[in-house]
Amino acid sequence: MKQLTIGNVTLDNCYVLGPMAGVTDLPFRLLCREQGAGLLCMEMISAKGILYNNKNTESLLQIHPDEMPVSLQLFGSDPKIVSEMAKRIEERPFSILDINMGCPVPKIVRNGEGSALMKNPKLVYELVSATVKAIQKPVTVKIRKGFDDEHVNAVEIAKIIEEAGAAAVAVHGRTREQYYSGKADWDIIRQVKEAVHIPVIGNGDVTSGEKAVAMQEQTGCDGVMIARGAQGNPWIFSELIAYEKTGEMPKRPDVDEIRQMMLRHARLQLQYKGDYTGIREMRKHVAWYTKGLHNAARLRDDINSVESYEELEKILTVLA
Repeated sequence: MKQLTIGNVTLDNCYVLGPMAGVTDLPFRLLCREQGAGLLCMEMISAKGILYNNKNTESLLQIHPDEMPVSLQLFGSDPKIVSEMAKRIEERPFSILDINMGCPVPKIVRNGEGSALMKNPKLVYELVSATVKAIQKPVTVKIRKGFDDEHVNAVEIAKIIEEAGAAAVAVHGRTREQYYSGKADWDIIRQVKEAVHIPVIGNGDVTSGEKAVAMQEQTGCDGVMIARGAQGNPWIFSELIAYEKTGEMPKRPDVDEIRQMMLRHARLQLQYKGDYTGIREMRKHVAWYTKGLHNAARLRDDINSVESYEELEKILTVLA
């Protein structure tokens, strides 16, 4: 099994659950860990949210002993605030601190955070070096190919990140302008890998074992990050591991396994988020889990009004 070492943290394997706001929460991370994910990235957390003791931020910081190792991702653009907040939370049980320089959401970009940072190489250096100096844990950074097609600068930014002392860099092969559309450019991941000496984690369009291996072969990347490919599909990690070992894709889970996983996911949601929020947040997950299944369209209509675990259980019997 191909391992991946980031700073002083050695992962069981090189497959990483990518950070997704509203998706990679504690219940979903636990399921992905059970399926063998080597590293779990938490939802991005605002450095200012920690500074001002935002109550929603506290729930995002929750980590369970069974999910470790996890990477906690901060976003912000002020080196002083980001580094000081990293230090403030360092005693929490995350293994790696990641700085977000990839988020394409307009609100984040307007504040000069997320992928907007790629337009400011000097600030990138200041942000990373201040955070590396502030904490003992390894610091990593997630970037994109560039801000837009006119500014494809992932190689330059990755070199700056390395120079500033980061332990690894994750590269999403799309520009900010692309968001999640079009095809991810794996060649930019290869270029970054050839330009730096720290581990490079490739991200974009990995939805199967074949694609994970193809990305590693084409780019030489040290790790593979799966984000949207894991939505409604925590099994992707056990499949990647099996494919790496045997060269064959295992059988996909059957309808009953999918239903059991959804119900387990729902129980975890209720446990950690309470009945009201937990069941409502489950709606989007059910839409992902059931994509392509018989009766899925009808089920999705029903699911949007579900308000309790019992209702969910009843609705899912149509999958039998």
